[in-house]
This record gives sequence, C-alpha cells and structure tokens, in this order.
Amino acid sequence: MLKSILKLILKCIIFCFLTALTQIGGIVYICSELFIKKTATKYRIKKLTVFVIIYLASTFILIPYIAPLFGREKIQDNPTIEAHTFFTKLCNRNYVTPKLHSALKNIARNFQKNHPNSKIIYLDANFPFVNGFPLPPHVSHNDGKKIDISFVYKDLTGNNSNDSPSILGYGVYENPKPQEYNQPKICIQKGYWQYDFAKFLTFGIIKKELILSEKVTKDLLLAIVHQKEIGKVFIEPHLKNRLGVQNSKIRFHGCHAVRHDDHIHFQLK
Repeated sequence: MLKSILKLILKCIIFCFLTALTQIGGIVYICSELFIKKTATKYRIKKLTVFVIIYLASTFILIPYIAPLFGREKIQDNPTIEAHTFFTKLCNRNYVTPKLHSALKNIARNFQKNHPNSKIIYLDANFPFVNGFPLPPHVSHNDGKKIDISFVYKDLTGNNSNDSPSILGYGVYENPKPQEYNQPKICIQKGYWQYDFAKFLTFGIIKKELILSEKVTKDLLLAIVHQKEIGKVFIEPHLKNRLGVQNSKIRFHGCHAVRHDDHIHFQLK
C-alpha cells in the first residue's frame, strides 16, 4: 500500500514538473502511461520511447499549427533572430502573439542596420496555449506578450558575439560598480531572497571570456524602446544609467521579480 502511494506521489511530481517546464509534458506523460500496459515486456523503455515520440511530434509538428487558435505563434529563427539554446524551443517556450512577433522582427531589422553581424538572441518567451498559464520561474510570461532577450557581448578581441556566458543565458550578472545604485542589494536586504535566484539557473558558465558590449547593448535597448508597440522594458537601474538610455518605457520591475542585469525583458503595451 505504501509503495503504491509513493509511486502515485512520484508520478504527480513528474506530471507537475513536466507541465511547469514545457506546458504539454505532463499530458504527454499521462498518455505514455495509458498507452503502455505495465505487464508489457521492457515496460519502462517502451513507455519512455512512446513519451519521446509523442512529445517531439507534438512540439515540432502539431503545436505550431494549433497555437494560432490561441493567439500565439512560434518565433521563427532567421538571420536576424535566434534562440539562445535549443532547450527553449524543445520546451515550447518560444511562442508570442503575432503582434509581438512582428515587433520583434522590426526591432531586429532596425538593430542590424548598424550591427549587421549581430542578432537578437532570445531566451524565454511564452508557452503556446492559454492566457494566464504561468511560465516558471517567470512572474509575468503568461499571455504571449512578453519576451526576454540577451545582452550583446564581445570577446577578448573586441568582436561582437551572438553567444552568452551561461548555458541558458540567465544568471551571469552585470553587477553594479561601487559608485552605482545597487538595487539587487536593496531587494535582497528587504528579504526578497528570490531576487538573486537566477544565478542558480546558469547550468554552467561556458563563455567566461565574454564581456558586456555596452555600446551595442545600448543600441539594442534604443531599438526596443523606439518600437511603438513596446510598452515596458525591464532592466536593472544601474545598467539603465550606465548605458545612458533615458526613456519612460524603461521601468523597474520590482523586488518581487528577479534581477534584470543578465537580460532585457520587454513587452507589448
């Protein structure tokens, strides 16, 4: 009896984890449980195989055609826009509304006029279905109208790179300098422990030699705020001041969120 209860609890945890990570993973997990009988030979291998087949077919074949019914569309990688990691696309975190997709493409084109070798590198966007469905660990990526993009970095030779220091693009901070306003320290001292949480989501630093390209990141930020459809941009106050971009669209996101000195968040009006 106890063993059965523990198995059920474990399955519930797997369901919740896969749902939080990919939106559809929990449902696919249930399907794989139902399709393969426990009495089947090599039960676990068959169940895993069915899960992988259904999940990949759903993610890369079915969902791109179904998502528009929910007002979302898949971000298409092109010479101006690219996902930082395949993991984002594998987990269905690359969906936005058509309006944001159009604005994103316009921003990328305008940005590339001055920096033809640089792309917009996006991190997490939104899930494909249902407004209000959370996209952990983000607070507000639940309506197709928000997206995170990477800063622009340069290598030791001074050349711009389309890479990011960390595996997932988050968690490597551009910390305040001694003379700069230190919002992260203030939020953490107030008890908002999660404000610094993204440093645990780097999953490793793979490009330690990369440093922030302040000039090109400033141009990227200007391209974003000058796009008329964009209503809010989140970046840490010390970086806003350091880059010298003063615009009413640039807001402080609040201590209840996480630090924004490892990426830029922007959203529609």
